[in-house]
Amino acid sequence: MEPKQFGLGDMVVMKKPHPCGTNEMQIIRMGMDIRIKCTGCQHSVLIPRSKFEKKLKKIVRHATDEEKKALML
Repeated sequence: MEPKQFGLGDMVVMKKPHPCGTNEMQIIRMGMDIRIKCTGCQHSVLIPRSKFEKKLKKIVRHATDEEKKALML
């Protein structure tokens, strides 16, 4: 099975929903840890990459170049 390719700014669906009720998140920081932001309540969470990869269900949408540049600022 091929690993899922995710990147900065991508919209992803997690296996378990955030306490606000939505399970759709946006990746806003990448490195050893990944920071994701809830699309429902805008709360951000920093989690280790290995834990993120286990909890990731699917990638909804890949970010455009303009969205990636905006997140890098």
